[in-house]
Amino acid sequence: MFQTLREWFWSERFWLPPTIKWSDLEDHDGFIFVKASHLYMTIPYALLLVIVRYFFEKFVATPLANAFGIQKTVHKIKPNATLENFFKHSTSQPSHTEVYGLAKKCNLTERQVERWFRSRRNQDRPCRVKKFRESCWRFTFYLMITVAGVAFLYDKPWAYDLWEVWHDYPKQPLLPSQYWYYILEMSFYWSLLFSLGYDIKRKDFLANVIHHLAAISLMSFSWCANYIRSGTLVMLVHDVSDIWLESAKMFSYAGWKQTCNILFLIFSIVFFISRFIIFPFWILYCTLILPLYYLEPFFSYIFLNFQLMVLQGLHLYWGYFIMKMLNRCIFMKCVSSMSSTEEEEGTLLESMVVGIDIYIYIYIYIYTHTHTHIYIYIYMHFMYECSVCMYACMP
Repeated sequence: MFQTLREWFWSERFWLPPTIKWSDLEDHDGFIFVKASHLYMTIPYALLLVIVRYFFEKFVATPLANAFGIQKTVHKIKPNATLENFFKHSTSQPSHTEVYGLAKKCNLTERQVERWFRSRRNQDRPCRVKKFRESCWRFTFYLMITVAGVAFLYDKPWAYDLWEVWHDYPKQPLLPSQYWYYILEMSFYWSLLFSLGYDIKRKDFLANVIHHLAAISLMSFSWCANYIRSGTLVMLVHDVSDIWLESAKMFSYAGWKQTCNILFLIFSIVFFISRFIIFPFWILYCTLILPLYYLEPFFSYIFLNFQLMVLQGLHLYWGYFIMKMLNRCIFMKCVSSMSSTEEEEGTLLESMVVGIDIYIYIYIYIYTHTHTHIYIYIYMHFMYECSVCMYACMP
């Protein structure tokens, strides 16, 4: 049964264009082609990154936080066994009736009980040093992987001519630079999933889990189907803005408000250019339109673009919060917090619905064989819907 399921999963009609066989992608004449077994190495590398991160945060990020004057704040409260037991086993935010009962039981005033619970909640909140360490690690990785990505791609013809992405597809040999770029990027996202229990649990926890899983799924799928050339472009476009976000967070935790605001503004510009201009008009155009000049639509082509649409839906989700932060920055002259994690998740559904909307439009396009300029019209209509949705949700 397992063998039958395996054969069905790796069926050539799912992964490859018609007339192409797996045997066509076997190593020959010194050329190496992608193999699913290559991805096994991402797990041990992810565990290695977790270890590297531990030592980095201890010996690099923590001293850097101290140099910025960020001190670990310890919230000390007077021990109270009754209140502590209620806090751990009932709720951290008791109602007025519960406060009244606890005050009677502990021979305290209601005000003292409320103050104790507030101090106890603050005690469990992550300190700024821990937040700084997390952002410092992510900033360092994104900076290094972006520099590596530019170094890997600057002399590749498909970085400048998108038609080259599909030249000789799928019979495109794997380059060592592509191998390490993919493996390191995927290992990093695995390491983020492994460290979720240790990391600060933020309010956009679910969105981050979806993002990490979507990133791993997309990279794994694009690897197995040999969409390596387009995959490296997607990774570079996404990493370039994260550098500015994490650096802005670092300066926010350090209390450098003016520097934080400037970096956040730079991040916003880079984010909207990379996610709402370059990604749809270059990357999606490359993966959605250009293949049709070489190949007939097939399953992995459709599935790849579906995953990219989900990714674009997440772009809308975070774009909404960035718009809110910019609104505060412009009209309130202050960016008080650099983390989207302090916001509610109420617009995720709207973002995903709009993402599905554009996918339906594009699916119709594929099967009606309209002209390329219709793609631009579809996307502009999509962006109009998004702007209306974002504006309506703004306070």
